[in-house]
Amino acid sequence: MTVPSPGVPNWVDLATADLDDAIRFYTALFGWTAEISGDDFGGYTTFHLNGLPVAGAGPLFGEGQQTAWSTYFAAGDADAVAGRVESAQGKVLVPPFDVMDQGRMAAFLDPAGAPFSTWEAGMMRGAEVFGLPGACTWNELNTRDLEGAMAFYGAVFGWTFRQAHVTGLPYVICELNRTPVAGLQLMVGSGWPDDLPAHWLVYFAVSDCDRAAEHAASLGGRIVHPPTQIAPGRYAVLSDPQGGTFAILNNHR
Repeated sequence: MTVPSPGVPNWVDLATADLDDAIRFYTALFGWTAEISGDDFGGYTTFHLNGLPVAGAGPLFGEGQQTAWSTYFAAGDADAVAGRVESAQGKVLVPPFDVMDQGRMAAFLDPAGAPFSTWEAGMMRGAEVFGLPGACTWNELNTRDLEGAMAFYGAVFGWTFRQAHVTGLPYVICELNRTPVAGLQLMVGSGWPDDLPAHWLVYFAVSDCDRAAEHAASLGGRIVHPPTQIAPGRYAVLSDPQGGTFAILNNHR
């Protein structure tokens, strides 16, 4: 695998209130194996699918932080990305820092308050499998300001945008060099609680959406949005036992 192009999603990880239970839940749901790091990395866990890294998980690190999945975008220069975030009216939550020899990361908020991160690869390049059942297959920003999101992420990552018909709601495909890399969905209508903030949603591929949703519920998770047919395939939104929200998609790859 080559290092992903800057601006392309290259990693997802979970900050969780109960790492042991998260390991139990996700390994059972997706068939992952878990590699728990030593004390130098605070017990950070890397999930593998068929021996290849697909996602990570670690404990919560701040008071008041809630269990949540994070999307990382590849960066050729994390410090340069931080500068563009500030210039585009975003916020640098965690300035770029080295994770030993593994890489360099930073965490940000876009102008609407949606958190995201960047990963500048070192020894750890990011996920090494995408799109297969059990691996990340899509990353989507849910926001109440599509125009603002396009202006911001276009400035930060050089994305271009095109309208699409996906869910019946206004939807935008983000492209880099004419290749789709992410989606933007407008949070409008009764299906979006007023207090739900803008956020990036991680989609994992599954071979059978309905069966996977039922399996998640049997493991102690919750079906937030039931399996539904949309243009790319059949999807559902789920949460793990600690409240970490994610989506699954059977896209027939």
